Amino acid sequence: MSTPATNPGAFQPLPPLTGRRVRAAVVGAGAIGRGSHFPALARLAEEGETEVVAAVDIDATSVESFCAEAGIPHAYTDLEQMLREQRPDLVTICTPPTLHRAQTIAALRAGAWVWCEKPPVPTLADFDAVEDEEGPAKGTAGGPYASIVFQHRFGSGSRHVRRLLAEQAMGRPLVAHCQTTWYRDTAYYAVPWRGRWETEGGGPAMGHGIHQMDLLLDLLGPWSEVKAMAGRLVHDVETEDVSTALVRFENGAMATVVNSVLSPDEVSRIRIDCERATVELTHLYGHSNDNWRITPAPDVSGDEAAAWQDFGPDVPSSHLEQLRELVVSMRAGERPRSSGTDGRTSLELITALYKSAFTDTTVRAGEIGPGDPYYTALHGGAPGWAPVAREEVSA
Repeated sequence: MSTPATNPGAFQPLPPLTGRRVRAAVVGAGAIGRGSHFPALARLAEEGETEVVAAVDIDATSVESFCAEAGIPHAYTDLEQMLREQRPDLVTICTPPTLHRAQTIAALRAGAWVWCEKPPVPTLADFDAVEDEEGPAKGTAGGPYASIVFQHRFGSGSRHVRRLLAEQAMGRPLVAHCQTTWYRDTAYYAVPWRGRWETEGGGPAMGHGIHQMDLLLDLLGPWSEVKAMAGRLVHDVETEDVSTALVRFENGAMATVVNSVLSPDEVSRIRIDCERATVELTHLYGHSNDNWRITPAPDVSGDEAAAWQDFGPDVPSSHLEQLRELVVSMRAGERPRSSGTDGRTSLELITALYKSAFTDTTVRAGEIGPGDPYYTALHGGAPGWAPVAREEVSA
């Protein structure tokens, strides 16, 4: 798949979306493209919003079978060729993290909006390079923009709780807990690209816990400082297999964060204790209204507590719900959620978590930038964590 980081062609805006479907292309014919991105696009196609015009993968057999099964008219093994010939409005990227930067930039330069799977890119330097290719950086305020798949932010439950917290209906948020404790065995890490900084981007903090941390930030707002630890307790990998962190937020709330792939009893959980109630989300890979629980303080009236418990019609978190909102943003020519500064915040927290863990220091928001080793590599070159070059043994 051709994905150069540079492209001599100038940005050419696509025709307005008024009165027509959004032309979409899926990059990556693996499980996430087939099982999550395409079904969401197909559902919106049924509603007259989208049409999937192409799919791309370096494996010709895989992409051709995907297109045949899904009824996608054009299969490609070359991203640049697809962009030239099909000129999609939206490119959804479902490939390993190490490819995200180049593929996103190629799509933006072709005038397409991007919806990229998490983790967004391996480093803050990569993220900033992507943002520099968006429409506003090129003098076009209406896009295109690159958005990250953070589907746990979307749906009726998170929308309801976000509003309660923003209005401080339950009082000020004080204490929080964010937990992604999953289980991955040695067979999982036998896949060559897993557990390596260059190809997976990071360990459970980056590849697994990012969803819950992103949702916590979406609910509580900006963080101000983090103090963390990380370890390799079981797996023979470059990255960590467990991490813990203490996070302070700008609003004064304090949180504990745990990310693990060592936990047989798997759970994803967020708990926020406010002055007048505790709100808790317990699930695994996605949530609906039933996964949320609000426990009022003893002095809260029954009517008020009942109002907090009214989540409205159940809309589960999903790729579909995020895609719906993204298409609305595309038609309005507005920056979508989980892009730009809003999309960068969880990657910055994860970067700070690694820097804190590997340097045994407190890291503050905004301090990691150009010139900082963690800006260009999440391991920061730290002894014991940075990849060790293998020496060739002569015969």
